[in-house]
Amino acid sequence: MKNSILLISFLFLLFSCDNKNKANDLALKETELLNKEKLFAQKEAEYQSLLKMRDSIFNHINSDSIKIVKWSDEISGAWTGKVICTESNCGDYVVGDQRTDTWEFDSDSIQLFTKIINNNNLVRLYSGKFENNEIKLNFKTDSTAKKKVDMNVLLNDISDTKIKGIRTIAVDNCMAKFSVELVRSTK
Repeated sequence: MKNSILLISFLFLLFSCDNKNKANDLALKETELLNKEKLFAQKEAEYQSLLKMRDSIFNHINSDSIKIVKWSDEISGAWTGKVICTESNCGDYVVGDQRTDTWEFDSDSIQLFTKIINNNNLVRLYSGKFENNEIKLNFKTDSTAKKKVDMNVLLNDISDTKIKGIRTIAVDNCMAKFSVELVRSTK
């Protein structure tokens, strides 16, 4: 009888310890679940915010006040560009250096841009403006780039078949200037 009571007491203690471990595991899982629910609630709030922003953009785009920006037919499309270095105090650019690329004047619904393509590879993407019968293009590296590059193109001699101007490149502490001549591609 004593052995049975001892055995029952031992088993009760054993199951009590096991229940405490299970209770601790359950409490830990509840905490993890609460943390996941909080994270999900944050993501849901971000998602709802993005939906509101998207709807706002679509409402703005569909409103009558939006102005679609595009290059004129005279400028839009592909051009063959010849660029020649005319001045330089940079080691990367030598006076007389020449380069021939394809320049594509394009736009999306909100901005003008020009793609410089060489051997079917995009070399540069300029943001663009057209005002006072002048094309102004700009490319600037972001603040994380190792080299600080600021490229500006001013094209102010514009006809149906030829566009001329200058490109200025400022790299860190040096500057180079180039003549630019674009001829309408016949493709």
